[in-house]
Amino acid sequence: MEYIKFGNTGMEVSRLCVGAMGFGDVSTGFHQWVIDEENSRNMVKLALEQGINFFDTANVYSKGTSEMYLGKALKDFANRDEIVLATKVWGKMHEGPNGSGLSRKAILSEIDKSLQRLGTDYVDLYIAHRWDYNTPIEETMEALNDVVRMGKARYIGASAMYAWQFQKALYTAEKHGWTRHVSMQNHMNLIYREEEREMLPLCRSEKIAITPYSPLAGGKLTRDISETSMRGDTDIVMQRKYGPSEAQDTTIIQRVAELAEKYNANRAQIALAWLLQKDGVTAPIVGITKETHITDAVKALDIKLSPEDVNYLEETYVPHKVVGAQ
Repeated sequence: MEYIKFGNTGMEVSRLCVGAMGFGDVSTGFHQWVIDEENSRNMVKLALEQGINFFDTANVYSKGTSEMYLGKALKDFANRDEIVLATKVWGKMHEGPNGSGLSRKAILSEIDKSLQRLGTDYVDLYIAHRWDYNTPIEETMEALNDVVRMGKARYIGASAMYAWQFQKALYTAEKHGWTRHVSMQNHMNLIYREEEREMLPLCRSEKIAITPYSPLAGGKLTRDISETSMRGDTDIVMQRKYGPSEAQDTTIIQRVAELAEKYNANRAQIALAWLLQKDGVTAPIVGITKETHITDAVKALDIKLSPEDVNYLEETYVPHKVVGAQ
């Protein structure tokens, strides 16, 4: 396993991060393709054996059961001081007022609930899951600063927003002497590259760790367009992300298959290798529900694409509608 400094911090993380959105109780209705606690534990154990020390979840994933499963597994299989654990806040956790968002009330309530589910005194990274249009950014950043000052998080990060919003958050923290975001978890893969226009240059300039989510486009980059999967058939969010652009993405998906043959690899490894060579990318968030998801991802670290092959993968890309930042 390779390790890298986490943006402009002294913390080191593995070049791959395990995304735990696929862990949880299916009866919560969050996703139909999630795996149960026993299988989640197996995935965490295998990831640790492969040298992965970076794990990401969110309070909203399967209504908290993702945090519960991940926390129990890490407690049983890992040394807490060696693990980098991230969770997120913003999503709707209960009905009625104050059930979601980034208000001071929500943040200070949800961090305690997340820590309880995770079975830990602190998270290494506490992430604003989306931009909250209904709360002043000053209120959000001060509350996140207080979470760090109370020792409940080591660092804070952000996810899925426009570059102007992220810059506003960074500026607000700097203006008041509050804790700044050290990472951006953004939507990025070979068939969705809109983040390269504004967000990636901003992050590189500010030395922000870049941890892209959906690096395989929900599995679309790992198989032919005509092939189906349980996730593809049941995940409404994924359908909304990639369904409208399917026709224009076909050529890129075909080229991933061609290079997989050339490099004697599989398509997932080529798609991840492309992302790993991007300037500024720290660690893609790789969702895992099968052993091969881990082993394939680790093998991608050994694939070094030539500049010609990178250009071959990129040259047919056309602009897409922004997805994730709304």
